[in-house]
Amino acid sequence: MIDITRAIVALDSTAQVSVHGEDVIWHDGNPNGITAEQITAKQTELQDAYDNDYARKRLAEYPSIDEL
Repeated sequence: MIDITRAIVALDSTAQVSVHGEDVIWHDGNPNGITAEQITAKQTELQDAYDNDYARKRLAEYPSIDEL
């Protein structure tokens, strides 16, 4: 699962946050007004992209040319 911090940074690459469990501490005051719903949606989007990465899955299933 994509963590909260990664989702926040994907939404705002300059965000200054720390996460403790489910608690998000904004050290910069959350200037872009990122909501919990936006974070959850971005987590889902990033997880879907990771799960559907054809090249990554193929690499795990087939040996590289170096192994032959």
